[in-house]
Amino acid sequence: MPGSRDETAPPHAPVGVGPHPGPWPDDPDYDPALLASGDRRNVADEFRYLRTDAIVRRLDARRHPFHVAIENWRSDPNIGSMVRSANAFLATAVHIVGRRRWNRRGAMMTERYLHIHHHADLDGLASFATEADLPIVAIDNVPGALPIDRAPLPARCVLLFGQEGPGLSRRARAIATEIRYVRQFGSTRSVNAAVAAGIAMYEWTRRHAMETAVTNAPHEAGGDPEPIPPRGGCRAP
Repeated sequence: MPGSRDETAPPHAPVGVGPHPGPWPDDPDYDPALLASGDRRNVADEFRYLRTDAIVRRLDARRHPFHVAIENWRSDPNIGSMVRSANAFLATAVHIVGRRRWNRRGAMMTERYLHIHHHADLDGLASFATEADLPIVAIDNVPGALPIDRAPLPARCVLLFGQEGPGLSRRARAIATEIRYVRQFGSTRSVNAAVAAGIAMYEWTRRHAMETAVTNAPHEAGGDPEPIPPRGGCRAP
């Protein structure tokens, strides 16, 4: 892509790409302001210069059939990181259970490219899952849990995560169809909640989505990324 960031640039180099050198794509999905001034968002190269709604439409066409649900009973900075992982692994949607307001700091604006739903309580989430015929797979290190990397993991499901510290609530464990845990080998009993969520989502993609096009593959050293393909012709800046 013209103006793509040089991977050999120093750490203080600007993120993203500069102004598009032209000719500009003749497609209303591209944002003239971004084409003119550059796109500094943390998005993959194929989404550079696109409007936010255009990126969402492209993601909607290939989303994975798992949902992410997160208990939100107190302010937990891990929730934002879980949302960011849900974007990275292309979840169908994210469901916030409990408080409507959640700590967005760790999401780094990735919630703009996701469908976020709210449920006042776990019964609401359970009703959604039943109506959608989606099993709820809870993730926590509790008695009866099976290792996520060895036990079955449905392709269509809701992955349910608790909060840092208390983990899954008793009610969350009760509505779960199955419970999985992340195997560890050191002295600590549990990893950070956001880390566990990222591992679980990656395990889902490893099982079910290895043929999906990867959006963050690094460019070959010294090579240039592909330019934006014109859609419907080009126009001058």
